[in-house]
Amino acid sequence: MNNRRSFITGIKSTALSIKEKKFLQQYKPWGVILFSRNIKSLKQAKELTNQIKRIFKDKSYPILIDQEGGRVSRVKFFFNTDALTGEFFGKLYLKDRVKFYNYYKIFIKQTSLLLKSIGVNINTLPVLDLRLKGSSSIIGNRSFSKDPKIVSKIGDICINNFHSHNIATVIKHIPGHGLAKVDSHKLTPIVNKNLKYLLKNDFLTFKKKSSVFAMTAHIIYKNIDNSNTATHSKKIIQLIRNKIKFKNIIMSDDISMKSLKSSIKGNTMRAFDAGCDLVLHCNGNIKEMRDVAINSPLISKFIIKKTSQFHKIIS
Repeated sequence: MNNRRSFITGIKSTALSIKEKKFLQQYKPWGVILFSRNIKSLKQAKELTNQIKRIFKDKSYPILIDQEGGRVSRVKFFFNTDALTGEFFGKLYLKDRVKFYNYYKIFIKQTSLLLKSIGVNINTLPVLDLRLKGSSSIIGNRSFSKDPKIVSKIGDICINNFHSHNIATVIKHIPGHGLAKVDSHKLTPIVNKNLKYLLKNDFLTFKKKSSVFAMTAHIIYKNIDNSNTATHSKKIIQLIRNKIKFKNIIMSDDISMKSLKSSIKGNTMRAFDAGCDLVLHCNGNIKEMRDVAINSPLISKFIIKKTSQFHKIIS
């Protein structure tokens, strides 16, 4: 493991190309993330993840996916969860606690069984962002609630249940995407609320979480750091460590998103300089993948230590 690099990469299609095989062998990313473009059947997806794991001679090699339910579903064509949004579960939690626990446990169990059947061991959820009026729809019904205490509580239930089914989780988008008025895939959101407000609201949902991984928000919190997104801000990463007290692995959101204004190389280097432990690159563009790889350090002792926690969860 010590010769792997501190980045997670996407791939282009349903099987590894010759270039991608060589890339994985040469640059040894810490993990690989899958999208809908990579999955056409259960059998094919399992063969793809086996192919990746054989390259690393590691049956526990980290394979990630965004399988939240609702509109963020990478396996929609054979596991339709359109109705099972964060909002659905948040409302059910308020309306009927017993039914909520039953439905949510079944949802997580079935999701976990499906992911394990295709060789995936990390799901990038729960979304711990608040749902707030006037904000971008990029979060919208992916959020459990506007109430930070409810979001935090369901987040804990989500993490613990996935862990019990041997799937690791990634809390997102730390320290909170709910106030963003634009989509960070396309533009740079700027949040004007002061630190006192944020600590009691948006940032509160991320406290005391047992997830091994957290994904950053590509958002500028103007009253904390007026020029850098959280992903590129030493001040925000230190705040995540010292105020929110998240002590595990911090990964960037996708480094190719338009909210970040540097080159791929620049975005990668700035994320590590700010204090991110892993950088995520999703689009499968081989040239960009190389830029990320070349500018990613070998994994640290800290990542190795925390990866051992991940192995305990999935074993």
